[in-house]
Parts: sequence; C-alpha cells; structure tokens
Amino acid sequence: MPSLTWLTRDDDLKRAAAVPYRLLEPSPALSHGDASSENMLIQGDNLDALKALLPYYKGRVKCIYIDPPYNTRSAFEHYDDNLEHTQWLAMIYPRLELLRDLLAEDGSIWVSIDDNEGHYLKVVMDDVFGRQNYIANVIWQKKYSPQNDAEFFSAMHDHIHVYAKASKSWQRNLMPRSEKQDAAYKNFDNDPRGVWKTSDLSRAEHRDRDFYGIITPSGKEVFPARGRSWSRPPAEIKRLRDDNRLWFGRNGDAIPSLKRFLTEVKSGVVPQTIWFREEVGDNQDAKKEVKAVNADEVFGTPKPERLIERMLHIATAPGDLVLDSFLGSGTTAAVAHKMGRKWIGVEMGDHAITHCAPRLVKVIDGEQGGISKAVNWQGGGGFRFYRLGEPVFDEEGRIRPGILFPALAAHIWYSETGIPYRGAADSPFLGTKGTRGLALLYNGILGDKRVSGGNVLTVALLQSIRSKAGNDGPLTIYGEASRIGAARLNAEGVTFKQTPYDVKAR
Repeated sequence: MPSLTWLTRDDDLKRAAAVPYRLLEPSPALSHGDASSENMLIQGDNLDALKALLPYYKGRVKCIYIDPPYNTRSAFEHYDDNLEHTQWLAMIYPRLELLRDLLAEDGSIWVSIDDNEGHYLKVVMDDVFGRQNYIANVIWQKKYSPQNDAEFFSAMHDHIHVYAKASKSWQRNLMPRSEKQDAAYKNFDNDPRGVWKTSDLSRAEHRDRDFYGIITPSGKEVFPARGRSWSRPPAEIKRLRDDNRLWFGRNGDAIPSLKRFLTEVKSGVVPQTIWFREEVGDNQDAKKEVKAVNADEVFGTPKPERLIERMLHIATAPGDLVLDSFLGSGTTAAVAHKMGRKWIGVEMGDHAITHCAPRLVKVIDGEQGGISKAVNWQGGGGFRFYRLGEPVFDEEGRIRPGILFPALAAHIWYSETGIPYRGAADSPFLGTKGTRGLALLYNGILGDKRVSGGNVLTVALLQSIRSKAGNDGPLTIYGEASRIGAARLNAEGVTFKQTPYDVKAR
C-alpha cells in the first residue's frame, strides 16, 4: 500500500515506542462529584498521557474523538497552530498509533480536520488503522455566513475522518427519525395500515423481460420510462396490486409506484455523510455554549455539543468509554457525561484547569446548556483530575525510588500480557492470563521487608502465592532475588525475573 513520506518519518514511526511510561498522579482538590467515578481529566502532554493510559485501558475505549491543531498557519489564542507540514505529521503519527492501541476491537475513531491537512491525514490514518478499516468522511457545515474576504473560496466545512479498529467488528447505531421525515408519509387512500409514501417501482436499466405494460385503474396501459424497466416481474406486480400496495395517483392513471408504510420502516435512519449546521450546530453555536459556562474567555476552536452528540449516538451506547486526547474546551467530556458514557479527557496547559475542569463541574452540577434539555440532563456523577508524574523508569532503565506497588504492578502485567491491569493490586499475586499466573514482590507489599517476608522469593512465600492463585499452574514471579534454587523453580513451573533488571522499561 502506498505510504506518505516526510523528512522525519523514520524517527516518528519509532516515537510512540520510545515514550516513557509515566505515572498518573491524582489531584483531589481539582476533582469533583462522585469520588468513585471512573471519569478522568488529565493535565499534560497527550503523547505521555496516552502512553500512561496503556497499562490500564489498552483495547477498552469504544469511541475516540480528537480535534487536533489544523495547521492553518494562524496562531490561536490557546494553541500555536503554526506548524510546518513535517512537524504536524511528526506530531500526529505517534499519537494515532497510541490511540489505535487504546481502541477496542469494536471501537471507532473520529478526527476533525480541514483541507490544510485533511487529505494527508487520510493517508496517515490508512497507514495506522488500515485502509480496509476506513468508514467515512463526514462533511460538517461549520459556518452559516460566507467569508467575503477569502482569497479564493470561502471554506464552509470541516472533514471528520471515521475509522474502525476492525471494520468487520464495528456496528453503527441508526439515527432517530425526525418529525420532518415522518411528515413525508401521508394516507391519500385512507389505507387502514396507516400513512405511507411512495418509492420508484422501476430500475435504471432496460431489461426486455421486465419491460411490459401495466393497466392502470383508469384503463390506460403504462410502461417504464425510456431506458428503464420494472423492478418486479409480472407475478410480483399482481401480488402487490392485490395487496393495495401500488399507487396510481389520485386519478388512477399515473405510472405506478410502491407504497411503503411508516409502520414497516426501520426504527431509525442510516447516518449520512453530510451534516448541516441546522442539525448539529456550527462554530457560532459552539462559542455561545462555551461562553455560557465561562463568560470571561471563549476558546478559539470549540465544537458544538450537538455535533459530538451525533458522533456518540452513532458510535456508542450508555456505559461505553469515550476518549478525547485534544480536549480543548471540554465539549467531548461534557457531552459524554450528559449521555451516560464514561470518559477520559486529556488537555495540556493551564486551561485544563481554567476551561475544562470548571465546565465539567457545572455539568455535574446540572447546567442546562448545549444538549442538556434534549437528553433530560439533571446533573450527577463526577470526575477525577490527574497530572502526569515522573517516568516509572530513569534514564538507565531502573525503577525510580518511590514508585508505588500498584503502578509497577500495572506496568508489569501489561508488559507480560499485553492487556490492561484491572486487579486490586493489594497482594503479590496479580492474576492469571491463560494458564500462567503472575506475581510481583515489591515495595513491601506484604508489610514486611525482611528476606523471609518481603521482596525476596522464599519457599514459604511461593506457597502463599500458590494459595492465592488457587492452582499449581505455571507462574512468573518478579522480585529482588530468589532464595529457591533453579532446579526447584523449574520443578515448580516458576519463571523468576529479577527487578529491576528484567522489568521492561518500554
């Protein structure tokens, strides 16, 4: 498959793997609402944050939406968007790789972009996610009024590139039917089956066998238009006619069409790729929504809540996990919260505190802007605020002093199994993947740092781990040292790995 080449491509393809694992440090003072909430607002560089999330959330995110800098050669108030093309590609590629790893097998990613980098982004996403997983390019009408001082054309839309993690596994939800769509159904003949509307009974090609005359109720013989033919054979036409499913017009002499009853159509509508501002809002709507919750400042490039609502309606269900690693003014998290989805938002700089957190506090307290009334939002829930801490490992690959047991346990579990850790991390035995168990002796997890009861493997400690595991299957145990000989370990089916030397830093 053809790929895009840029000056630093070879290095950029390795950047995601080279990013160190950092700790996520909670900030209770900036958190709000339900303390047990799984919602996360993270302040820090999103490349580091995405890597920090991998041990816990790899393969668990149902929907990702990001609105990265557009590289428009103009400086926004909160972003330096004036990136050279190579720098922009160097920025986006490793982030997309980490987002792909976080995405669930039945998940999807939606990326907003304009024409400056939109077509290059498509090629990069083909490379990262696979061209076979491309779903659609949604066109969003972002403006109402044309820009009369534009040099050539007034840009009225953005692109939203949609990819599935695995297109064979992804399923989209239908859009709800609108009153306008239902109003198109009438009942001109008082059919007891209710309102209906017509559809063409012919096909756009000529087939001799399906080109024949039909006698209308008025006695006139009618044929398909030139170059067309009926879409049904004569026997099927007779069946439909007998069932009063053909409409010949009010005077009974028109070319017949097929009656489709509202009661028989699907409960929803297949999503379309053009989204008009009347349906999902535009830039001005978005700025008004942000100003309503933060009157002092208006974020430069927000998205309207109805736009995010439509994406999440198509791509998720209540309880699913949504991620936005370019959180901006906090719209994605706000909409996900109101729609009953779990969410993770990442934003760098001070406006994680000055914009995102205050907006989400107001959402939890029941603010009524945006989509609140449409979804009957009454408030509730909570989020936890995090900052990025130091890397788990130093420059020489050693575990940094002060790293707590849960953080190292999650890292080791992920490096051994490739899946996020969801255990309690309250004992040396971490869990079982397949038939192999995994244990960690570190940081005085047993409350005793002596050789007989701390970070060194002994026979008694092995028996304790076996008891916790509940079986005699193979074990991998990390610890500072082992007081059990190699022959005994082999007989016990134990693979011993020494910390910190056998702990993979990446």
